[in-house]
Amino acid sequence: MTGSDGKLGRATVQRLRAGGHTVTGFDLQGPAGVGFTRVDLADYGQTLDAFLGVTARHGGLDAIVHLAAVPVNGLVPDVTTFENNVTASFHVLFAAHRAGIRTIVSASSITAMGFPFDVAPPFLPLDETHTAAYNTYGLGKVVEEAMAAQLAGWTPGSSITALRFTNVVAEDEYATFDRASEPDYRRDLLGSWIDARDGAEAVALALEHARPGFEVYNVAAPDSGNAAPSREVANRWFPDTPLADDLGEHESLISTHKIRQRLGFSARHSWC
Repeated sequence: MTGSDGKLGRATVQRLRAGGHTVTGFDLQGPAGVGFTRVDLADYGQTLDAFLGVTARHGGLDAIVHLAAVPVNGLVPDVTTFENNVTASFHVLFAAHRAGIRTIVSASSITAMGFPFDVAPPFLPLDETHTAAYNTYGLGKVVEEAMAAQLAGWTPGSSITALRFTNVVAEDEYATFDRASEPDYRRDLLGSWIDARDGAEAVALALEHARPGFEVYNVAAPDSGNAAPSREVANRWFPDTPLADDLGEHESLISTHKIRQRLGFSARHSWC
């Protein structure tokens, strides 16, 4: 797993190990010892070598979970965000191809769907058929998804799943929902969120149900992070955007119908 020391990475390592998997973490930092190796994914040689084997750590990998990235715009210059994330993802995907690793689950993002949604979405709840980028982080995710879709066809049997995560909330970060009644709370996320533990469950299900080819799924809690009813929130933010007739009272404006139907995903944690 790349990005094993991040917020989602730590939760996913814990979930996969609890499920009986042996997990080797690859990141720029992490707990020393068995289960972790420091790897700079910007270096293709390091990436390929780490996937092929690491003495005292592993002698081969069955699957890759790719979570490593500069997580948001603003931490580094915009061009650096794009170059770092796209280069690292290419190295991971291509090294897995060279190493004969046929199952990959990769973190994409709802930023590939129009974040921060200054341009109104074409419909709500927004599903995986819509792709749009308005910053370099989101553009990187669009490029990574396109790249993965092509590489999945290079070797028969290859499976690449892109999970479009929304804002990941750790177990100790729920105090942020004290603002849930504010009119524009989480507007740039369409009100959506996902508990890190439920995000980890989505990764586990994507590995379990991996099928040949490329597929993309939204990963969000089924309930909105806003206190007001979802139809009221949507009409306030995007008065001209069509809403689904069956939109639930507090249903997320990021659709999770596909991942629930195909992978059996069911978020277990709620803020309210």
